[in-house]
Amino acid sequence: MPQISDRTPILIGVGQAAERPTDAGYRALSPADLAGEAARAAIADAGAGVSLAGSIDILAAIRQFEISTPGAKPPFGASNNFPRSVAKRIGADPRRAILEITGGQGPQRLVGEFCAAIAQGQAETVLLVGSEAMSTVLHLQAKGEVPDWSETVAGDLEDRGYGLEGMFTASLIKHRIRGAIPCYALFENARRGRLGKTREAYAQDMGELFAPFSEIAARNPFSAAPTARSASELIAITERNRIVADPFTRMLVARDQVNQAAAILLSSVGAARAMGVPEDRWVYLHGQGDANELTPMERPDLSASPQSVASARLALSLAGKSVAEIDLFDFYSCFPIAVFNMLDGLGLQPDDPRGLTLTGGLPYFGGAGNDYSMHAIAEMITSLRAHPGQFGLIGANGGMLSKYATGIYSTVPADWSQPELRRGKVADAPVPGLEIDAASGAGQVETYTILPQRDGDVVVVIGRLNDNHRRFAALAEVDDLATLADSKSRDPLGRMITVRTDDQGLNRFSYAD
Repeated sequence: MPQISDRTPILIGVGQAAERPTDAGYRALSPADLAGEAARAAIADAGAGVSLAGSIDILAAIRQFEISTPGAKPPFGASNNFPRSVAKRIGADPRRAILEITGGQGPQRLVGEFCAAIAQGQAETVLLVGSEAMSTVLHLQAKGEVPDWSETVAGDLEDRGYGLEGMFTASLIKHRIRGAIPCYALFENARRGRLGKTREAYAQDMGELFAPFSEIAARNPFSAAPTARSASELIAITERNRIVADPFTRMLVARDQVNQAAAILLSSVGAARAMGVPEDRWVYLHGQGDANELTPMERPDLSASPQSVASARLALSLAGKSVAEIDLFDFYSCFPIAVFNMLDGLGLQPDDPRGLTLTGGLPYFGGAGNDYSMHAIAEMITSLRAHPGQFGLIGANGGMLSKYATGIYSTVPADWSQPELRRGKVADAPVPGLEIDAASGAGQVETYTILPQRDGDVVVVIGRLNDNHRRFAALAEVDDLATLADSKSRDPLGRMITVRTDDQGLNRFSYAD
């Protein structure tokens, strides 16, 4: 590009903020206060010759976990308009304030959306921000303290809603698959079955995947758990590292008890020049791919999310790059399967010398609710500035491998004269009609998990009926300790079962072999 158009979108500033209850200067900041700190850091990072806060015309915020579901009540209260609460803290008065839908894809999806908006003349300077203070909530509750974090801020708000469609089905929910940990456990065991691995061998794979993540987290000053751990430590079942859902120990899943915030400042090249932002701060989005996946029960293969992989392939194609030409990666790592899925689909190995994370990953750096990838993008921008000319890939996952956004970044200028050639969406996959609610007859276990419960462990299987191959969820019979013991001693994958529907509408299974 001999001449960079003034309408070209660029990322000009990034900021992060974090605190731990064990820190000497711990202040127990609210989510809005943490977000304000990250926003100020992003503005300072741009190195402009003038104050940037007054130039922000759009402020889009990521939804905190505590307001991500209908009827949720934040224990200490919350702002009625979180984006404008953050704006108030930095002296900004944006014409648009946006609260994004639920999901970890949000930060990357918003970067693509507003790069396109800037290129089309719909915005000049945009601030993206998100924060979580879940660790502080638990810390203060344990002390019996109840601060008031409620705020009423005037001004319009574009609340995009929860965006929870497609994550679960009624059948999964009534059969105890009601959150991310048990649902991803089903995916993980399905992948183990596809690979034909024993429980012990697959546990080793998970530990070896994530041990290098923990080493990077140990060097990151914003990490919630900055401790390097070996593969054997991550998978060893101990009192501190209990099973949270077969096959996951606590150290293999996202850590949501964090106090972290991140912010990204975008602008047009013209606005950046006018504000005196040095060109060595400029980073370009070269390609963005967004995708939605089928509901878990409708996916032909429970061990994979092809739509997520297609998101990455689309972003690479739009950027004119192959995966071999990428220098830096940060793959969303809420659970091992989220990373394995992308490695499998892109033909990468777990020990790729380029590394798979820049932050340290969600279990060790911290799973800052829906906002993790804002931190990943911040780390990416910093790394690319230090290595001009390199290219980096951000993979951002939301829901139950339900929504994915991939971005390709570089300090090399990108031509945004045709935004549709830089940002695209993968076509939705056709719904195959696999799920059946009430199941009866002979079937086979496709995947499973065992969930620790206070009143006794629960075995949940996903199976296929022999006669029509329709998929169902089922629980072991009530008080069936023999099936529970059998599930722990023998691998349930691929086993033949008999299933029936009880008088409460629940599918109940027993082993037939």
